[in-house]
Amino acid sequence: MKKMTLLLMGCGGVGRQLLRHIVSCRSLHATQGVHLRVVGVCDSKSLVVVAPDAHMLELDDKFLLEVCRVKEDGSSLSKLSGFGACRVFAHSELTAKVFNMVSHLGLAVVDCSASSETTEILSRAIDLGCCIVLANKKPLTATMEYYDKLVSQPRRIRHESTVGAGLPIIASLNRILSSGDPVHRLVGSLSGTLGYVMSEVEDGKPLSQVVKTAKSLGYTEPDPRDDLGGMDVARKALILARLLGRRITMDSIKVESLYPDEMGPTVMSVDDFLSKGLPLLDTSICKRVAKASVSGKVLRYVCVIEGTRCEVGIQELPRDSPLGRLRGSDNVLEVYTRCYNKQPLVIQGAGAGNDTTAAGVLADILDIQDLFP
Repeated sequence: MKKMTLLLMGCGGVGRQLLRHIVSCRSLHATQGVHLRVVGVCDSKSLVVVAPDAHMLELDDKFLLEVCRVKEDGSSLSKLSGFGACRVFAHSELTAKVFNMVSHLGLAVVDCSASSETTEILSRAIDLGCCIVLANKKPLTATMEYYDKLVSQPRRIRHESTVGAGLPIIASLNRILSSGDPVHRLVGSLSGTLGYVMSEVEDGKPLSQVVKTAKSLGYTEPDPRDDLGGMDVARKALILARLLGRRITMDSIKVESLYPDEMGPTVMSVDDFLSKGLPLLDTSICKRVAKASVSGKVLRYVCVIEGTRCEVGIQELPRDSPLGRLRGSDNVLEVYTRCYNKQPLVIQGAGAGNDTTAAGVLADILDIQDLFP
């Protein structure tokens, strides 16, 4: 039985769902001859590790499910002290202890956080020849110097879930690039939230109503401006552009926000934005929808990567194209290459949600199992 040792960083929705997937797939993985050993779990404040010996022991399934319960209740991992065979380390000790684990255990570091503060740990893991699996986009959108280091050992990094949750976007592009088929153009709707918003306003619904509905359905962040500002899509676009060999930073990407600066978080509260700010944007979006419709087109919030161009914002697209037919919160990416020229390769499916994203992370972990003894 091949044993893979894991350290999980991040216990939010994706991290918790990953732990549940690991537990629920024990029988399946046993038939595949692999066992996932979770020896440590950390959030921004605490680290929980198996005791007394992470070389031999692991956090058992009962403990992993308790981690999920505690974090779902909004409590700290420190609450787990005394529950099972574990040790809890406070924030002041966290980084040093993680460094120690990375240095002495041949493991995979799985980053399901949304933090830019994991970069130091990931860098140390790379230096020591460990594997890293990312759902966190921020490490891959840091400086070019840091990005180069992360991807310097391509066999030891997987990050499919940074762009399309469980969709095979990164793997498909890597296969195309490895075959020598140059990618000329990428056009994608890579935000389930904005995909839903744009397809709903196409039906004549006011933007303000659509955003409020999306928030009530759990499609948006607590502050919908985190989605409407386009930065999440911009990070995904930067990851894709760098994968294609573009040596660019976030400052190189033109990003269209769906709200003006005077409605930003430092000016308006969330409640004021929803009740007073958003309704002021209804008319302009409605006019853009009508203008596109006259030409047989629809509005979609997309990223476009072509040559030196890399931008994120609203585009008018043919109604009968894959992106034009997009409904709801699915993601779609059109890939244009020498081989996929007039008829692009289209990758489409659920591109958001904790369950889908965690499944993508789990698949990435299993994809590197051959690097473990």
